[in-house]
Amino acid sequence: MTRYGQQIGGQSFAFDGLVDLMAKATPLRSGDELAGCAATSDAERAAAQWALADVPLDAFLRDLLVPYEDDEVTRLIMDSHDRVAYQKISHLTVGGLRDWLLEVAAGEDAAVVLRELSPGLTPEMVAAVSKIMRNQDLIAVARAAVVTAAFRTTVGVPGRISTRLQPNHPTDDPRGIAAATLDGLLLGCGDAVIGINPATDSPHATADLLHLLDEVRQRFEIPTQSCVLSHLTTTIDLIAAGAPVDLVFQSVAGTERANAGFGVNISLLREANAAGRALRRGTVGDNVMYLETGQGSALSAGAHLGTGGRPVDQQTLEARAYAVARDLQPLLVNTVVGFIGPEYLYDGKQIIRAGLEDHFCGKLLGLPMGVDVCYTNHAEADQDDMDTLLTLLGVAGAAFVIAVPGADDVMLGYQSLSFHDALYVRQVLGLRPAPEFEAWLQRLGMADAKGRVLPVDPTVSPLRALTGAP
Repeated sequence: MTRYGQQIGGQSFAFDGLVDLMAKATPLRSGDELAGCAATSDAERAAAQWALADVPLDAFLRDLLVPYEDDEVTRLIMDSHDRVAYQKISHLTVGGLRDWLLEVAAGEDAAVVLRELSPGLTPEMVAAVSKIMRNQDLIAVARAAVVTAAFRTTVGVPGRISTRLQPNHPTDDPRGIAAATLDGLLLGCGDAVIGINPATDSPHATADLLHLLDEVRQRFEIPTQSCVLSHLTTTIDLIAAGAPVDLVFQSVAGTERANAGFGVNISLLREANAAGRALRRGTVGDNVMYLETGQGSALSAGAHLGTGGRPVDQQTLEARAYAVARDLQPLLVNTVVGFIGPEYLYDGKQIIRAGLEDHFCGKLLGLPMGVDVCYTNHAEADQDDMDTLLTLLGVAGAAFVIAVPGADDVMLGYQSLSFHDALYVRQVLGLRPAPEFEAWLQRLGMADAKGRVLPVDPTVSPLRALTGAP
């Protein structure tokens, strides 16, 4: 195991291998402090970042942060690594990769270069370079990376931002869900997915919700996809039973043990992906998986230890979850960035930084990356912080964000974005909905030629069209 060191202002700092160096180089967050792996001072953090910048990228192929023999996520990362694509950057250090990425991002062919590089990057390399980048660096490179995916709509198209319409209800009341869905549709939301977190994981209740959403979609000929976020095994059984499943949902994490805590492994995820694709319900693409991640999930499951029993920092483990996602070629991936709580991301500053890191890492690894811009009410954050993160993600080219009625999810008990927030970011940044969904809005007279959602008048056709009112 390689030991690393750095001097700052006459003070020497030592780091016990890559696991320790990566953790100490991470911008401050409460989860790493909870795990006992964070830098103890700004000076130690700066020294770690300085030392990390000089680490050759090849080190991440030799010194594995989570042992190969103990973890199937590590095996997936190493066994699928594209050495040919990697050759373009194999001579670089972490700092050299940062400089190279920023130079590429400023070029006209950035999207092509970054797409070709993506299979040659490991999550650990991407996590490492993110730790020595400023927020503007993360935004500039993420914006240059273009990753699209499609089912009935296409997400990730430059100049557009999609939304998950999240009409959750504490008792799964069909009337409440339908009302929230209508509200979101009239405000131009739902082009990424109309997705419900069910109040229970009952197969019967899940099937009822799937039928409800599918009936709404078919009745109004909405070019979108629906999803009920039940456990993957419930969805597989419902597929076999003939339920109208569009997308297969599952939470995933960056270690084998953390995924086991979710009740899944890579083989089961692949089985679910194949089952969803076999239905052939997509019209413009066959990406069927919807995956959620979040910094701190491995730590909260006690599944965050790496080589030598040392804790791996939560941001690196989050990036490793994207390797699992990449294997499944999903339609949607989002980090629920502030949902897990202040034990992992304490305040608005930490949530904003984590959201930009996650988005950057996901896109660089080839994912159609979105963010649930959110926080819990016991975090030191507020809606102004969410406005800031939403705006930055819009600039960075996020594929989608999540929107709920009034920004307040009454079932899950956390704060996210509202439908009006989606209107805001599209308006101020000139962004548009997914092309297929935009055409539907325009057909109903609900959007203008530039994709801007028009004000709703209850006496004119858009509302009558969606409600069936005379």
